[in-house]
Amino acid sequence: MIVEAGHFALILSLFVALVQAALPLAGAQRNDPAWMGVAAPAAFAQALLIAFSFGCLTYAFVTSDFSVAAVVANSHSTKPMLYKVSGVWGNHEGSMLLWVLILAVFGWAVALFGRNLPPSLKARTLGIQALISVGFLAFILFTSNPFDRAIPAPFDGRGMNPLLQDPGLAFHPPFLYLGYVGFSIAFSFAIAALIEGRVDAAWARWVRPWTLAAWSFLTIGIALGSWWAYYELGWGGWWFWDPVENASFMPWLAGTALLHSAVVVEKRDTMKAWTVFLAIVAFSFSLLGTFLVRSGVLTSVHAFATDPERGVFILVLLLIVVGGSFALFAWRGPQLTGGGLFRPISREGSLLLNNLLMSIGAVVVLFGTLFPLFAQVVDYKMSVGAPFFNRVFVPLMVPMIATMAVAPLLSWKRGDLPGAMGRLWAAGAAAAAAVAVAIAVATKTSVWGPIGLALAAWLAMGTVVELAERIRLFRTSPAESLRRLGRMPRAAWGMTLAHFGMAVAIAGMTGAGVWKVESIQTMKPGDSVNVAGYVYTFKGASEGRGPNYSYISGVFDVTRNGQPVTTLESEKRIYPVRGMPTTEAAIESLFLGDLYAVIGDPQEDGSFATRLYFNPLVAWMWAGALIMVFGGVLSLTDRRYRVGAPVRRRPPAAAQPAE
Repeated sequence: MIVEAGHFALILSLFVALVQAALPLAGAQRNDPAWMGVAAPAAFAQALLIAFSFGCLTYAFVTSDFSVAAVVANSHSTKPMLYKVSGVWGNHEGSMLLWVLILAVFGWAVALFGRNLPPSLKARTLGIQALISVGFLAFILFTSNPFDRAIPAPFDGRGMNPLLQDPGLAFHPPFLYLGYVGFSIAFSFAIAALIEGRVDAAWARWVRPWTLAAWSFLTIGIALGSWWAYYELGWGGWWFWDPVENASFMPWLAGTALLHSAVVVEKRDTMKAWTVFLAIVAFSFSLLGTFLVRSGVLTSVHAFATDPERGVFILVLLLIVVGGSFALFAWRGPQLTGGGLFRPISREGSLLLNNLLMSIGAVVVLFGTLFPLFAQVVDYKMSVGAPFFNRVFVPLMVPMIATMAVAPLLSWKRGDLPGAMGRLWAAGAAAAAAVAVAIAVATKTSVWGPIGLALAAWLAMGTVVELAERIRLFRTSPAESLRRLGRMPRAAWGMTLAHFGMAVAIAGMTGAGVWKVESIQTMKPGDSVNVAGYVYTFKGASEGRGPNYSYISGVFDVTRNGQPVTTLESEKRIYPVRGMPTTEAAIESLFLGDLYAVIGDPQEDGSFATRLYFNPLVAWMWAGALIMVFGGVLSLTDRRYRVGAPVRRRPPAAAQPAE
């Protein structure tokens, strides 16, 4: 009965979404307050119905209701409770239900917190948001119903993919979807602005917090996915330029560009059409990622769908949303003329340069991701992997990162580049020192190692210099500098932390990507291997059982210069329900790098295949991502975002003289 109630609530939500899409949009066109007023309660009702439906599906998974086909295919009675819950979105049907739930919740949040929005803009934004919901609710109900019954109901289920039975993958999809779907709000604001033909500073102020929230969630989701790949797959890497990884990276690049572009609109009333274009692109990339993962055109642990009907449906939806929005932009975009002129050497110019570089980078990633798919159409098999992306994408990011330190020191409209570079002498010295250190301690010859560390040091010190300039450090009294520091807006603190976190992440990417040391061999108990000065001694292996798996555990003692450092214990797990193995890498994070050990299959002579690594600075990458996210969250607490855009009031009428 609970399952049927969840299915019925999902059907009702489709009808509510249709009402939310039709009446407010028509009311905004007719300037009818009553019809526009339907948007907010409809958004709340839609979110409530989908949340109830999602709760019913969660109940089916938690109670192991094997009369539901999705539960049979993706759960098992012996699974730990965490993975019974995460199994709700660890499959195609449930993940799409989570997608529309987040979509509805974001719409309800706009209705709740958008009290200062002009009624017509609010109605149109919520109407566009509901149109997206209509498409995805129809997709779920007609091709991916999570409440389909299994007749007859089996005694037990087939379990979930063992690779997904991990805490990192339990939380990775929700955060990723919060980022994907969060950009739908910026998209809806952009389409509403195109319909109204008006983009101004107030519009940018309303768009920025939603974009910032989506960007923060997406950053967490990408970092969690990278962390999971690092310790779960046992290959010692953190990014493979896999198409599914790229599907999340493209909207992140577009969203980052959108954040900076919206600042220019708010501060200088220019780059309006470009900002609207980026809002459309960011959500279009999110939809494209959904299509790639859910259509079956890709084979991946993340790709759940294999039914061509689903792929065709979501492709048509993608074409309607993306094609329709770009057609509207082509028609109405030229009317969004900017009022502020600026020189190329200015803060606007530097932000525009970074926008262009990030956009080109996103196009490069898009081309590398889709080209093999198009090649298959003409029966030409070709793979595009890390070498292509590293050679094409990475060089584009060098000038972008270099500009990030300079841009905050330039003035709006017309900047002084020599003056800004003069104030960055400390950043230049830090970059030179980083190059010297990289050359002195490098174990491998690569030009990208010194360049990467130099960029990280340049950006980190440049961020510190910008903060010192804000508080006039050493140019006024210490008390005045402290007073200025305490009065800094939280959005400024957020930008400082985000840029500094990026510098830390770049250092981590450089160390782990350029100077990783790997050793693959078979080892018997007592054998030792030297990896980057650390001696790994294999102590032996033992067997055991977990909640729903069996495992072989290998123990490694690690020493350096004869002194004990740590003991690592790696596991190779076998899940009997699916008959699939997984790897649990043993990792010890040190300040300068990770000690990483993986035990593999036993050999006929009693030895075990082992993989041993030293990954320099790799933990810095995730530390940098956390700093960036903290900066984003701190910016969201800025009072200007809580209050919203100011409401213009009419001046009081002049007093009439007495007769």
